[in-house]
Amino acid sequence: MALNFRKPRRVRLQLTTIVGLGFGGFVALAIGLVLALSVTANFQNTFSLLNDKTILSTQSLETQVRTHFQSVENAVIGLKPFFEDGTLSIEDRNRIYEDFSIALQTNTDLTTLAITYADGRRLGVYRAKNGKLWRINSDAPPPGMRDEVVPVLSADSPPTWGPIMRHEVGLFANVSAPLVHDGEMFAVLTAATTMENLSIIVASQDEGVNNTVFILDGNGDVLMHSDADWIQTGGSIAENLPGSWDTIGDPVLAAMGDETKLEEFERASELGIDVSIIDAADDEYLMMRRVVPGFSDQPLTVGQYYLGATVSREVRRLAGSGFVGLGALVISVLIAIWIGRRVARPLRNLARQSERVATLSLQDVEPLPRSRVVEMDQVASAFNAMVEGLKAMNTYVPRSLFIKLMRLGGQKAAEARKAELTILFTDIVGFTALSENMSAEQAAALLNQHFAILVDAVESEGGTVDKFMGDGMLAFFGAPDDQPDHAEAAVRTARRIAAAQMQANETAKAEGGVTLRMRIGIHTGPVLVGNVGALDRWNYTVVGDTVNAAERLQHLGREVAGEPEITILASAETVCRLPNEHSQTQVGEHYLRGRSGRMEVYWLAPAAIDVLPVDEASEAPVSAAE
Repeated sequence: MALNFRKPRRVRLQLTTIVGLGFGGFVALAIGLVLALSVTANFQNTFSLLNDKTILSTQSLETQVRTHFQSVENAVIGLKPFFEDGTLSIEDRNRIYEDFSIALQTNTDLTTLAITYADGRRLGVYRAKNGKLWRINSDAPPPGMRDEVVPVLSADSPPTWGPIMRHEVGLFANVSAPLVHDGEMFAVLTAATTMENLSIIVASQDEGVNNTVFILDGNGDVLMHSDADWIQTGGSIAENLPGSWDTIGDPVLAAMGDETKLEEFERASELGIDVSIIDAADDEYLMMRRVVPGFSDQPLTVGQYYLGATVSREVRRLAGSGFVGLGALVISVLIAIWIGRRVARPLRNLARQSERVATLSLQDVEPLPRSRVVEMDQVASAFNAMVEGLKAMNTYVPRSLFIKLMRLGGQKAAEARKAELTILFTDIVGFTALSENMSAEQAAALLNQHFAILVDAVESEGGTVDKFMGDGMLAFFGAPDDQPDHAEAAVRTARRIAAAQMQANETAKAEGGVTLRMRIGIHTGPVLVGNVGALDRWNYTVVGDTVNAAERLQHLGREVAGEPEITILASAETVCRLPNEHSQTQVGEHYLRGRSGRMEVYWLAPAAIDVLPVDEASEAPVSAAE
């Protein structure tokens, strides 16, 4: 079984597609890379800024809280040496009242300064909410003052913070330090501060309606809340403070147990700041918290949360810029494709017009428009000039011959060679006498009409028009294309000419015009065919005795009796190659001018018939030459 291997078909792409997609692809790649890098960098920068903001805002809150409590602790640390070196005597009550009063007046963070003696007595000064200073003694404590819970201390204990004290007038934090002499603790110095002082700090850290600042104690109770009077989700929780984070009425704090930690805030996490997303009241909130140890018996937690829209606004802005960039990318690609198609359009038009030039359909070629692009304008000008030149050349070179030579390979097909062809000669009877009564324009118009008939007939049968000679034509069959039935094609051409010319005569008679009679000679034999000439004056033609014989046969038509419209004479060499011819009549052997010996000549009826009548076949229209 034979296998048929077909050559794979080559993929062909239009220049418009290549330029458009190529140009658009490069633009898309370039803008896409820039867009990807810029969006990535913007996202990184935005989250970096959010990290920084988280760190700065949380650290600022922590710093202010620490500063407040440290100020209270420093009061204890500053007074402790004066009692231990005897500068201040714990027995000198008036001096203690005086010095403690001065300390409270100069340090607004202090609410209470007191000494607890070894026997349990207490002496000190307390500042009420209205700013009035009250003296403290164990026998008569001031209004609203309650004994601080003094932590268990030893002689080498550092300043130690006790638990947050709750009272109907507020919350208090206190720090105590032992007073030591000769290694023995003889009293405890205590400083206290109201937590209401922290409300100023908390309020100053609140950045607006979408931000809430809070402080939790070690038990999870909310001590301070910047929006207690009206929380972000609506309502007031002021009467619930202090209270547990999950019951005071703030949905955001109550949802802390279901928070989602954000891993993107790595830098904040490294500094001990927890950042998470909380879903509450149909909104998202960004929460950040940090544990602050050292100012109570349990660590405090400072924190804040933002409405997610304020944070995600930046992300949405980035996303929006990404979409804008993507839109710009799409528009740029479309513009690139449009430019590519615009650039390729003249080339596509050039290709279309060039196809018409290739088939010598010059009458269908449309001039290329001028272009603002220099190179394209040069191409258009050169192409239009080439087409005009071809049109001019086609006036003198038969189009059919040109097309055949182009199809067969140009120069190689036109190389002179010896071949057996059939030659056809035509001539108008008495045209010189006819033209004497015509103007030059009339004569030219009549000839052009006649030649159009000749050319159409020759080309219809695959022949080649060699040249026009006066009012006659030379044509040949069998070159440059191989044509095995060239003799039959020549005879068919002669009859096509006869039919068309007789029809033209009928029209001319009806219109009162000029009718033409013509003679046709046909001979088959060897010739030299191809380019003949010198230098730049080459001509694709036929040369040889066969050509001369065909021309002499046409002349022999003058001897035909009567005045027939069309006379067709063919040599025996041609007729013998007409196996299906029944319309020939032998007219004998004749001497032809310029040739030695006789040629057997046949008369061919202008229209082919299947069976020629015997009486007509016996009559010779041309007398045999002796």
